[in-house]
Amino acid sequence: MIVLGIETTCDETAAAVVRLRPGGRPEILSNCILSQIEEHAPYGGVVPEIAARAHVVALDGQIAAALKQAGLRLDQVDGIAAAAGPGLIGGVIVGLTAGKTLALAAQKPFIAVNHLEAHALSARMVEDLAFPYLLLLASGGHSQLLAVRSVNDYWRLGGTIDDALGEAFDKTAKMLGLPYPGGPAVEREAEMGNPERFAFPRPMLGRKNADFSLSGLKTAVRIEAEKNAPLRRMDIADLCASFQAAILDVVVDRTRVALSMFRTGVGQPNALVVAGGVAANKSIRRSLERLAHESGLPLVAPPPVLCTDNGAMIAWAGLERLRLGQADRLDAPPRPRWPLSSKRGLQSLPQEGGL
Repeated sequence: MIVLGIETTCDETAAAVVRLRPGGRPEILSNCILSQIEEHAPYGGVVPEIAARAHVVALDGQIAAALKQAGLRLDQVDGIAAAAGPGLIGGVIVGLTAGKTLALAAQKPFIAVNHLEAHALSARMVEDLAFPYLLLLASGGHSQLLAVRSVNDYWRLGGTIDDALGEAFDKTAKMLGLPYPGGPAVEREAEMGNPERFAFPRPMLGRKNADFSLSGLKTAVRIEAEKNAPLRRMDIADLCASFQAAILDVVVDRTRVALSMFRTGVGQPNALVVAGGVAANKSIRRSLERLAHESGLPLVAPPPVLCTDNGAMIAWAGLERLRLGQADRLDAPPRPRWPLSSKRGLQSLPQEGGL
């Protein structure tokens, strides 16, 4: 079984081909990603109109490159998957329309993939990972803790009530005059700074629910930056290190609470999984590795190239659904918002069903 995947929800124009080998193991035959960092860097963030236009220009070439790299023609794939949301609606429309057009032309099944589900299932593309597992999905637009019980069956244990983790990194970077993308820039500066210089708050620490709140932490960084202006290079490094230390404490605490909720409502997870762009942060991975070890669980984290937006995860999510006999009509709508699960908590968790 072979699926072509298309991803255009934000600022990566991506296409990939993933195959399920006869023994049941997935194989990435191609994974072509074109980043728009240079286009958006002057603005310090993604500009939706620029992103959509860049997808229009680049997508055909990315799809052709993915098929060529995989050594396949379009008629040799078994299905075509495209991210249908959530994301910047202009970009979503570009990729979704391309996927539908190719599926119609080649008479292949079409799968409209939830971008968040693609992140949630990406760990199964690189590890022999059985359901259920606890997922920390952390990116520029999303911070969620989810019980992943099967394909199409997710239960949200906690989420952010304001800024997402990646958003907090990006806004902190912008406040401190660091280049875009902000997350990697803050991480680099933090490696050279003193994490104990600034006593930043740890929002929601110790709460019984598994939600995040990061806007107060971001405000605390701004206040300290203004108090110490003009900032020297070491001031910036110390601010980043102290900010990241607070993030690590919050992430570990919130994940520990979600793990307790999971064990109470679902049972023992098979793993702790972290996915999404923020999962590429080495310090966050190390902190979660320690938590997983303490909890007697393996930590499963896709390699960085599969944490940020990519076509392989879309193809894999499409393949996971296609082998269950699931496909979508060609009138599947683009969705700027598409919760992976609207359900909260575990008090009334059903035995079956989900998304």
